Amino acid sequence: MTDPEFVEHGKLFIGGALVDPLGTDTIEVVSPHTEQVFGRVPHASRADVDAAVAAARRAFDEGPWPRMTLEERTAVVTRIKDAILVRHEEIARLVSSENGSPYSWSVLAQALGAMMVWDAAITVARDFTFEEARAGVLGPILVRREPVGVVAAVVPWNVPQFTAAAKLAPALLSGCTTVLKPSPESPLDAYLLAEIAQEAGLPEGVLNIVPADREVSEYLVGHPGIDKVSFTGSVAAGKRVMEVAARNLTRVTLELGGKSAAVILPDADLDAAVAGIVPNAWMNNGQACVAQTRILAPRARYDEIAERLAAAASALVVGDPLDPATEVGPLVAKRQQQRSLDYIAIGQAEGAKVIAGGGRPAGLDTGWYVEPTLFGDVTPGMRIAREEIFGPVICLLPYDDEAEAVRIANDSDYGLSGSVWTGDTAHGIDIARQVRTGTYSVNTFSLDMLGPFGGYKNSGLGREFGPEGFGEFLEHKMIHLPAGWTGADAADAAGDAAEGGR
Repeated sequence: MTDPEFVEHGKLFIGGALVDPLGTDTIEVVSPHTEQVFGRVPHASRADVDAAVAAARRAFDEGPWPRMTLEERTAVVTRIKDAILVRHEEIARLVSSENGSPYSWSVLAQALGAMMVWDAAITVARDFTFEEARAGVLGPILVRREPVGVVAAVVPWNVPQFTAAAKLAPALLSGCTTVLKPSPESPLDAYLLAEIAQEAGLPEGVLNIVPADREVSEYLVGHPGIDKVSFTGSVAAGKRVMEVAARNLTRVTLELGGKSAAVILPDADLDAAVAGIVPNAWMNNGQACVAQTRILAPRARYDEIAERLAAAASALVVGDPLDPATEVGPLVAKRQQQRSLDYIAIGQAEGAKVIAGGGRPAGLDTGWYVEPTLFGDVTPGMRIAREEIFGPVICLLPYDDEAEAVRIANDSDYGLSGSVWTGDTAHGIDIARQVRTGTYSVNTFSLDMLGPFGGYKNSGLGREFGPEGFGEFLEHKMIHLPAGWTGADAADAAGDAAEGGR
């Protein structure tokens, strides 16, 4: 495959236009496959953040966007969604070049998946109740949901367009204005989004984009002009975001890490289970918070399951992320490659057995590659079973009975995702009810954008997607009405307001 073309941007997207940065620093984007610089963008300074927040503040306080009807905002957001569909191959290729995601997976998850998030948010917004009449204790009341204000959307490098959509789509549809902070590893695709937003007719200041490192990100999160922070990233960074935002009592939602368990019950169809688990264990090169990184197997069938999983892992095609045949590409950065290799050494030192992979792939000396690795003989107390590796390293753990399987699944600091594989779907639902995670799948694996997504425990705070996630971008207001105000009149008033989404 050809190497990615060099991409350079010299300006920042602030106030509806590309403007000169106020600082001189730049961010170099390095290909995980070639280890060569292939992109460059300005590194936003604190002054640039001030300008972006000020533009978003003006757009919210004085601009047309929050004052438009829902139908008017939806028309603009629909044009954004449609443009992503038209340009999905371009988006997928660029994201794969940035972070090493296999192109075939990027098409589905990085681009079309992002489009689906925008589309689902439109569906939720159209059905959302923005204002309703209630009978209060002392008289009739109206309960309104109003946009929270200026939103800082801080997104990671692993699925940059998908996570940006999860924040921007509900924020924009609710009437908020935004400052998007892309990761230094993947800032290039954000410029495509800026171009799409401009062409869609998004008013100036409603979307502002400031690529930056952790220090400037912290400045954004702690900015007094920000009303809400929506963050996706590591647990450590999420805790810091919450700490900094608390100084201004800024609202936060946090989508953090995971160490999800796929439970194979004794009656499972192993062909279906292995086919369903493998792509979702090693998805996005293992760089996915919802990846099924702990596989729990009944001891009576453990050897058979281990053999099948090892064969499937060894058969995964590793290589150039822009090659459509590739199933596992390079990790995003050398530090991530070394992290996975370090955890492989830790697992071996703890007594676990490598039954597939275990090092760098042969013939791929350039690029930040790690073989799809499967550990067997893993016990729940091992570090590789407890800590999020965020690489292509998966643990296989045996259990004796169903109660133990549930205990192991729940024995984690995380609670983001999980799955169960069984011949009895109704029984699988019963298992799902016992596992403390924010999302769960029975005999499948999916992430539905019309339902709430988020985590228990260290996996996060708040929800994205569905009406629950949409509501995270709204304030609640109660309006007391005089005793003579009739219920019919109140209902009519609520209906008029709900129809406009204002």
